[in-house]
Amino acid sequence: MADKLRLMAVHAHPDDESSKGAASMARYIAEGHDVMVVTCTDGGAGSILNPAMDRPDVLENIIEVRREEMARAAKILGIQHRWLGFKDSGLPEGDPLPPLPEGCFALVPLEESVPSLVEAIRDFRPHVVVTYDENGGYPHPDHIRTHEISMAALDAAADPAYQPELGEAWETLKVYYGHGFSRAKIVAFHEAMEARGMESPYTEWLANWSTDRPDVMDRVTTQVECADYFDVRDEALKAHATQIDPTSRWFGIPMELQREIWPTEEYELVRSLVDSTLPENDLFAGVKV
Repeated sequence: MADKLRLMAVHAHPDDESSKGAASMARYIAEGHDVMVVTCTDGGAGSILNPAMDRPDVLENIIEVRREEMARAAKILGIQHRWLGFKDSGLPEGDPLPPLPEGCFALVPLEESVPSLVEAIRDFRPHVVVTYDENGGYPHPDHIRTHEISMAALDAAADPAYQPELGEAWETLKVYYGHGFSRAKIVAFHEAMEARGMESPYTEWLANWSTDRPDVMDRVTTQVECADYFDVRDEALKAHATQIDPTSRWFGIPMELQREIWPTEEYELVRSLVDSTLPENDLFAGVKV
C-alpha cells in the first residue's frame, strides 16, 4: 500500500462521520492514504443531546457551532472535509408524523442535489466510496436521502455526458454500505461486561430491542481491523459536543474490552469493478493504482 489510495465517506450530518466508520478512516489516514468526508446537511435541526451544551448561545448559533465541531473532528481524524450545504430535515416525531420543513435536504429533488455530490466525486476521484444502505442505517429522512443521492451521483459522476462542466468523469471502483447498530455486537459487549462482573450500559436497550428483523451482520462482507484507532474515533466523537455527552453509554465500554471483543468496523460491499475475495478485511482490497 505504498501508493496513495482515496476513500470518500458520504454522511448526512456533522457527527455521523465520527460515529460511523471513524476508526477505519483514521487507520487509512495513518497508512498514508487520502480520506474525504462529504457532509450533506448543515446539522441545524439536530437536537442538543449533551446537557452541558444546552444553552441559549448554542441554540441561537447552532449551525455555526456545528461547523466548528465538524472542523475539530476533521482535524482529529486527519480527513479532508466538504459540505454540500443542504438544510437539515430534522427527525419528525409524532403520530401522524408532521411534514418535513420546506426546502430541506430530504425534499430537494435529486436532479437538484446530485450535481453537488458529482462535483465532489470528480474533484476527489475516490477509489472507494462508503455511504448508507437503503434504510439509511436508521430511518432518518436525511440518511435515506444520503443513500439516494450517493447512488445517483456515483452513476452520474462516471458518465462523461453528465454535466461535463462539473469535471472529468470518474468511476469509483468499489462502493460499500454502512449499516445501523448490530444486535450481535451489542450482545457481545453486554455479555463480556457481565462475565467480568461489570454493569452493562446496554441492559435496557437489549430488553427493548425488536428481533423481528435480521441482524445487520447478516449483510456484512468486510470487517476492517481498526482497534488501534478507537481512541481517535472517541476524540472525534467528543468534538461534536452538542451531540455527544461524554458520560453517555457511547463511552460505557472500557477501551481494552472493546479492542478485545470487537476490534473491527463493518461494511457491505455492494458494487465492485475489481477482484477481491469475500469476506474482506480491507476496503481497498483488490484496488491498485
